[in-house]
Amino acid sequence: MIIKKYSVLLIAVSIVLIQCKEEPANITKLVIPPPVVLDLDPTKIAEGKETFRHNTFGDEALWTDVLRLDKAILGEVNGGFGPGLSPATALSIGLKVDAEALPQSVVQGISDGSIDLNDPLTTVALLNLDAVVGVKGSFDGNGNLASVGVTCALCHSNVDDSFTNGIGSRKDGWANTDLNVGAILGFVDNQALADILSVDVATFNSVVNNWGPGRFAPVLLMDGKVTKPNGELATLVIPPAYGLQGLTHETYTGWGEISYWNRFIGVLDMGGQGNFTDPRLNDPEKFPLAVERGLYNINIPGEDLIDPKLESLLEYQLSLLAPVPAPESYDEPAAIRGQQLFEGKANCASCHAGPAFADNVLHTPEEIGIDDFEANRSPTGMYRTPPLRGVFVKANGNGYFHDGRFSTLNEVVNHYDSHLNLQLSDDEMLDIVEYLKAL
Repeated sequence: MIIKKYSVLLIAVSIVLIQCKEEPANITKLVIPPPVVLDLDPTKIAEGKETFRHNTFGDEALWTDVLRLDKAILGEVNGGFGPGLSPATALSIGLKVDAEALPQSVVQGISDGSIDLNDPLTTVALLNLDAVVGVKGSFDGNGNLASVGVTCALCHSNVDDSFTNGIGSRKDGWANTDLNVGAILGFVDNQALADILSVDVATFNSVVNNWGPGRFAPVLLMDGKVTKPNGELATLVIPPAYGLQGLTHETYTGWGEISYWNRFIGVLDMGGQGNFTDPRLNDPEKFPLAVERGLYNINIPGEDLIDPKLESLLEYQLSLLAPVPAPESYDEPAAIRGQQLFEGKANCASCHAGPAFADNVLHTPEEIGIDDFEANRSPTGMYRTPPLRGVFVKANGNGYFHDGRFSTLNEVVNHYDSHLNLQLSDDEMLDIVEYLKAL
C-alpha cells in the first residue's frame, strides 16, 4: 500500500515537472541573458587583433607565387596581366577599405574626385597604406608592389560604410556578406586550381564566377564536389567570427574547435605556411583530392608561421561579442510573447540553450529536417546547433542555415513548425520571429 502511494506521488510530481517544462512561468518582461564574457589576456587580445587583421601566415606562397594576384591587381598596362583591379572594381566585388588608414589628403582626393578610383595603381597605393581590409601588399625598396597575401579579415571583417559604400571603420568578426570570393578566384591566374579539379580554366571560371557574394566552398579542393544533387552550386555562407564564446563547434558541421579550424583554413584554404594533420582527411571516398594531395598530413620544411599565432588569435576572436539589436528594430510586446513560445510550446530552447543560445550538440540531418549533403562533406555527417546571438544581422546577409536556403527568419520558423509539427498559429510564428530579432 505504501509502495502504491509513493508510485502515485512520483507520477504526480513527474506530471508537474513536465508541465513546468512545457509551460514556463508567464513572461511579462523581455530579458535577454547577458553573453558569456571570458577572462582574457589583454596583451594576447592585442596580438591576436594584429594577426587577424594583418598576418598572412606566409600565404603569399599561394596568392603571389602561384595565383599571381599581385600581377592581376597591376594589370597588363602596369606590367601584370588582364585589366587590373581598380578600387571601383574591388569595391564592386566586396573588398572593403579601412577609412581610418586613409590620410586626410586621400580622403579629400576621393571626395573631390581628384583620385582616380578606376585606376589599378590607386589600388596599389591603398595597399601601400595597408587600407584594403584583409589584403596585404609588400613593397620593394623602390616602392613597387612585390607580393600580395590575404588575412583572416578578408572574409571575417566588414566596415560600417561611414565614408561611403565599402569604405568605413572596421567591424571585425562580421562576415563580409558582400565579398565575392568566386570572382576573386576567377580574377587571378587560376590554372593551378583548375588542374586540381581536372578541368580547364574556362570551366573553373564558369563555376566560381557564379558563387555570388558572401559564399565560399572550403572543401571544394578536397572532395571536388562542385554542385549539390539538385544541381545548385555547393557553397556555404561565410559565417561571422564573433559570438564564439561558450561554443565548442566552430563550423556548420562540427569539424572541430576554433583553433583547429583556424589552422585548417590557414593552411588548406589560405595557403599559409604551417603544419596540418587530420587523419580524417585520409579518406579516398569522401576526400579523394585531399588524399591525392596529401592534405591529411602536411609537414612543411621551414618554420610554421601559423602555430605560434593560434593562441593569441583565439583570444581576439573570443573577445568579439555578437552585435546587439537596436530596441526599435523589433516589437517588444511581440518579442515577449515570442520568448514564452521559444521556451515553452515551440521548445526552441531545448537546442538553443544557455547564454550562447546553442547546445554544443551535433544533430543528424533528420533531426533538423534538411538534406545531408553538406553534413556528409564533413567527417561528422552532422550539423551543429547554430548560436542565435546577433542573428538579426543575417537579415541583410545571404540567408539562414549553412547554405542560406532560407531567406528570412519567417521561413526558418515555418520550417520547424512543419518539421516538428509544432502546430503554431501564424501570429505565434510572427511572435517567435520578433524574439529572434531581439537576440
